[in-house]
Amino acid sequence: MHFQIKPLPADAFSHLFELSDTALKESGAVREVVTAYPGTPCRVSLDDAQIGETVILCNYKHQPAKSPYQSSHAIFVRKNAPQAAPAINEVPNVIRSRLISLRFFDSNHMIILADVMDGNDVAQAISNAFEDPAIAYAHIHFAKPGCFAAAAYPVR
Repeated sequence: MHFQIKPLPADAFSHLFELSDTALKESGAVREVVTAYPGTPCRVSLDDAQIGETVILCNYKHQPAKSPYQSSHAIFVRKNAPQAAPAINEVPNVIRSRLISLRFFDSNHMIILADVMDGNDVAQAISNAFEDPAIAYAHIHFAKPGCFAAAAYPVR
């Protein structure tokens, strides 16, 4: 089954870069300058930020649905991040290069399948899972820190 990975929209975070460090702190976010590569995966560009780039580390509600799985977690967003637009069945390197946790949800936002795997196995796992018509979407998480990376949707 075909799928498409959807990054977070740049316009949802661009205003954060205009805030002072104090205002960011009050909102539970921080501005950082990247000191190591790889290691700071941007959820807008779906690429690791480069050394010297400015990022915002903020909390993002990646599962806003009213279900027991409602959830939020920390994410990085690069300043002036180019908006990623992965092609159908494309898995960006930022995902392929890490240990990944996949969580598959039904239309009631309940997890009906989950697994942890090498990022190189993500495309096949998503494709296979979306063969089940009960699966409405998937969340991709970086397994070690547990952070939300992106969502994937079936292309039917």
